[in-house]
Amino acid sequence: MKTFIKLASCTAVAAGFAILPSAVSAQSTMAYPEKCKSEEMDMSKADMSSGGMPMGDMTDYQKASMDGMKDMHMNMMQGMMKKDADVSFVCGMIAHHMGAISMSQVELKYGDNDEAKQMAQKVIEAQKKEIEEMSKWVDQEVK
Repeated sequence: MKTFIKLASCTAVAAGFAILPSAVSAQSTMAYPEKCKSEEMDMSKADMSSGGMPMGDMTDYQKASMDGMKDMHMNMMQGMMKKDADVSFVCGMIAHHMGAISMSQVELKYGDNDEAKQMAQKVIEAQKKEIEEMSKWVDQEVK
């Protein structure tokens, strides 16, 4: 019986990850909304390359994580510069959620614990839905 349960749970895990490529590719097509970007900030001059850590000493996992954090922080700073508190909040949350998806994608690529990978997949699915909702709000509410 235990063998059957283990086999069934392994099959369920494998089936759950069968949808992974579409979830990952869907995120890679998601873009930070233009209406969330701030005209007042020139992010091209911001140096957020490695957070002060020497990149050569990092593992591939750490480098991938840092790249995702850099993108998230740049977008969050853009969104937080909006003059309207509601817009600033929603734009900041979109960037934050995109960062969570990036972290989850790194886990799926480099992690080896099935339970952690399942959590990462759940994060991707949940955050993607919320990003879509918040992006619709931005499209409708931000002039």
